[in-house]
Amino acid sequence: MTFLRSAAVASASFIVVTVGCLVSQPVASQPAPAQEQLVDAAGNMHIPKNYRTTYEFVGSWSVAGDKGAKQIHVVYASPGTAASYRTTGEFPQGSILVKEVYDAATSDMTTGTVSHQELLKGWFMMVKDSKNSHPDNKLWGNGWGWSWFDAGDPVKTTSTNFRSDCLGCHIPAKATDWIYVHGYPGLKK
Repeated sequence: MTFLRSAAVASASFIVVTVGCLVSQPVASQPAPAQEQLVDAAGNMHIPKNYRTTYEFVGSWSVAGDKGAKQIHVVYASPGTAASYRTTGEFPQGSILVKEVYDAATSDMTTGTVSHQELLKGWFMMVKDSKNSHPDNKLWGNGWGWSWFDAGDPVKTTSTNFRSDCLGCHIPAKATDWIYVHGYPGLKK
């Protein structure tokens, strides 16, 4: 796994961005893992159990605070999503993005002022759905299923409506299918 680290000072805030790409390939002698059902017939989602080992790491973000990062976001994509996006410039139907959201701590180290992840706050999950498969579920729309899950329960979302709970943060990324693709090296050609 390769990680590139860069830091930038903007105004009085310190920002740490960690980016990289992890690509795994199946071993021919092992059977393919059983497909986990992540979305039920009504469109209710849950966080994949083994996403850290079966999904691709596509990048991470830090959210600047007054004295260092206040949050760190780590993003994974379902198998094949990044390769398909690099080829077509679009997210294929059924693509899943899982973002871990951590509180961050900042302190001085010999390398400088460093922010690192601490307590997991929860997950944000998106499922590509250009077919509008769940029109009666308020967490689906604009080509995606959207849900937030608190750290204590990766199975039950606390989101009630993607328009009020999720979309506001993604409006600046509308032109790139609501995803901030510029921050994910794993999606770049």
